[in-house]
Amino acid sequence: MKILKNWFVLLMAVCVLGFSASAHAMEAPDALIKRISKEVIDTAKTNKELKKGNQKQIYAFVQKKIFPYVDFQRMTALAAGRYWRQATPAQKTQLTNEFRDLLVHTYSNAITKVDNQRVEFKPVRMAPNATEVVVQTRIIQPRGGEPIELSYRLSKTANGWKIYDINVLGAWLVETYKGTFASEISRSGIDGLIRTLAQKNKQLAAGKAAN
Repeated sequence: MKILKNWFVLLMAVCVLGFSASAHAMEAPDALIKRISKEVIDTAKTNKELKKGNQKQIYAFVQKKIFPYVDFQRMTALAAGRYWRQATPAQKTQLTNEFRDLLVHTYSNAITKVDNQRVEFKPVRMAPNATEVVVQTRIIQPRGGEPIELSYRLSKTANGWKIYDINVLGAWLVETYKGTFASEISRSGIDGLIRTLAQKNKQLAAGKAAN
C-alpha cells in the first residue's frame, strides 16, 4: 500500500502530460502511454516547483494534465460496488468528487519522487474493436532499485481512452478502497461515506497547508 501511495499520481501522469484530449482522443491506449511517458518524467524532474512539493502547483498540474484522462466516475462506481446503484445522481457526483480529491491529496507527493526512472512497455494484445484493455509497464528504478510492475485498465469512450484502475505490484487501486467503502456505507449510508471522505480531504489539505 505504501508503494501505491508513493506512485499513484506519477503513474497516472505518465499517461497524460503535454497533449490535449481532443488532439489524441482516439490514439491507441498503449501508444498513448508509450509516446508521452518520457516527456512526463522529464518534466517532473525539471519542474522546480513540483520537485519542491508545491501543493498548489501539483494540484494544478494534476487537474489540468491528468483529470481529462481518468474516468473518475467509473473508478468510484467500481469502488462503491453494488451501493452505487442506490445512490442518487447528486450523491454520485459528490462521491466521485470527494474520492477524486482524496486520491489527489493522498498520492500527490509521488510527483516529487521522480529521479531518473525510465519506463519499459510490454506488448499489448487487443482486438481491433476492443473497448477494454490492460496496458502493462514497468518502472525501472535508478541505482539498481527493484523495478515496479504496474498495469493500467483503460476503457474506450466517446472522448478517447481513459484510465479507470491501476495495478501496482499486484494490487488494484479500486480493490484497496472497495472494502472500506462497503463498510462505511453499511454503517452510515452513502451520505456517511461522502462525509467521511470530505473530512479526510479537509484534514489532508490542512496538513499540507501547514507544511
